[in-house]
Amino acid sequence: MNRAYRLTTTAALAAALVAGAAATATAAAPAPTASVTKAPAPTPALTAQPSTGTVAAWQEFRVSGKATGIKTGTRVTLQQKQGAKWVSLPASVTINKNSAYSMRVKLGIKGKNALRITGGGATSPEFTVTVR
Repeated sequence: MNRAYRLTTTAALAAALVAGAAATATAAAPAPTASVTKAPAPTPALTAQPSTGTVAAWQEFRVSGKATGIKTGTRVTLQQKQGAKWVSLPASVTINKNSAYSMRVKLGIKGKNALRITGGGATSPEFTVTVR
């Protein structure tokens, strides 16, 4: 910056301060704006774990798991693979305040049953229970 410009700027600032117009004469940098960046919502996910891997036909067992990114009170349903289709079974519960669930299940189709839990926009990994 050349000397003449600095002197002119200094004189103008001094005159403005004396005149009481300090706010208009001060060339302050704009105040930083506070921007709140929201963390992205977690991707909905479900886990599922049977209480046993083998049961007798119509013997009760439990399927339990945890939910991530799914609201409390959301209903989750057990599905069984029948042929190439996933069929919802009449076994469903809601996710509790601890983001967990546990349901009682009875199966009658003998052999290996491919199962999964679905609800809240998520599907658990497939697991199997053998009915003998």
